[in-house]
This record gives sequence, C-alpha cells and structure tokens, in this order.
Amino acid sequence: MRRLCLFLASAVLFLSFFNVRAAENEYHFYLKRARDHASPTTDERFLALFDRDAFFLDTEAAKKQEKRIYLTFDAGYENGNVSKILDILKKEDVQGSFFVLAHLIKSEGALLSRMKEEGHLICNHTARHKNMAHFSDEEFRKELLALEKIYEEETGAALAHFYRPPEGSFSASNLACAKRIGYKTVFWSLAYADWNDKVSPTDEKAIRLLKDNTHPGAIVLLHPTSAINARILGDMIRYWKGEGYSFHTLDEIV
Repeated sequence: MRRLCLFLASAVLFLSFFNVRAAENEYHFYLKRARDHASPTTDERFLALFDRDAFFLDTEAAKKQEKRIYLTFDAGYENGNVSKILDILKKEDVQGSFFVLAHLIKSEGALLSRMKEEGHLICNHTARHKNMAHFSDEEFRKELLALEKIYEEETGAALAHFYRPPEGSFSASNLACAKRIGYKTVFWSLAYADWNDKVSPTDEKAIRLLKDNTHPGAIVLLHPTSAINARILGDMIRYWKGEGYSFHTLDEIV
C-alpha cells in the first residue's frame, strides 16, 4: 500500500509538472481594446514573439492613421450563410480573406471556386481545427500541408500562405514553424462573439460593437457561418465606406 501511495504521489507530481510545462508553451490570443477608435494592443508576451510574419494589425496603416480595413472570415462549413456573405461582398465590390478547413473544401468545391473567381484570398485554417499549440513541429507542418494538398487536389489552385490558429491558440514554436514553411500567421484586431448564433448579441449590439471599435489598419475576424453576420455585413460595409475606409486583402499588408 505504501508503495502504491508513493507511486500515485509521484504520478500526480509528474502530471502537474507536465501540465505546467504545457501551459507555459501555450498561448491564447486576446485583445486589449482601446477607446476612441484607437488601435488595440495585446499581451506583451505575444508582441515579443510577433514579427512581420506574425501579426494582428496593419501596424503601418495604424501608425499613419490610414483608413484601411481587412475583412477576414474563418469558414468551417456552409449552412447557407457563407453564400449570403459572398453575395454581399460581390454586391458591395469588396474582397476579403477566407481561412478554410478541409471539410469546406471537400464538400463545397463550387463555393471555393466562387471565392477565388471573385477575388478573395483562400487561406489556411488547418485541416481539422485542432489546438495547434499541442502539436510538435512535424505534426504542425503536416496539418498545414495536408490542407494545401486537399485544396490543390480539389481546385487545381494554390492556397495563399496565410495561416490563422484555430481558436487563437498557439505556441512560439508554431509561429516559427509556420514562418519556416512560408506562412504568415494572422490574428485579428477587431472581432466579437459571433461564432454561436445561440449566444450571439442582437444585431444592434453587434453593429455597435463593430462601429465603436473600428480603427485604421483593422483586421476584422468574422464567421461567415453566422446568421447575424449575413444580416449585418452589408450595413457594416456601407458604414465603413461612409467613414472613408478602403477594403484590402491580407497580401496588401506591407
């Protein structure tokens, strides 16, 4: 019994140490909002890891107060709202950047072709939407390259080399590995809780949140599967245009 107790105590200590080590290596991106349409910032630990190949904001536009905005969409599946979002973007003559998963590519080839034909960037959100901070460099590399292969096989085209970590979870080694294989890691500087229609704010509150926090150089994260975004995006684009903002895709960030 004594030996069993010592073994269990040792196991608990080992697992506790392992979990602490894992926590030290895992980050979850978040923003520190600013007032009066100033650019937000984020955790100093993140900023120490970021460079021109990992970013959450068009910093040059922010410094110069240039009213540039980047619409980005994390798209996992089509439920009718992705098509509606594309209709709005086409009507307003605005291009965005779509971060896609393997499921969307395999099940919605025509939709992906439409995105490409209408001038949108198709980018990498991983094949399976896993927490990449838990992946080794080799596993991380395989996950991104797997999506590249699926996209090329289904469409005959190449993905744009921009990567967004699922749920904003990442590690320093993830950023370094992405850079080595030619990817820029893209977070966001403007977003709201739009990924679950059951807990999303009202249309009016969502519009107010986006308007109040708009800033020069904003990288906007939206989920095109959300019904609320299908309802408000046209109004938001017209608002941004009225405020003097121009729309750009991620490959235009210098």
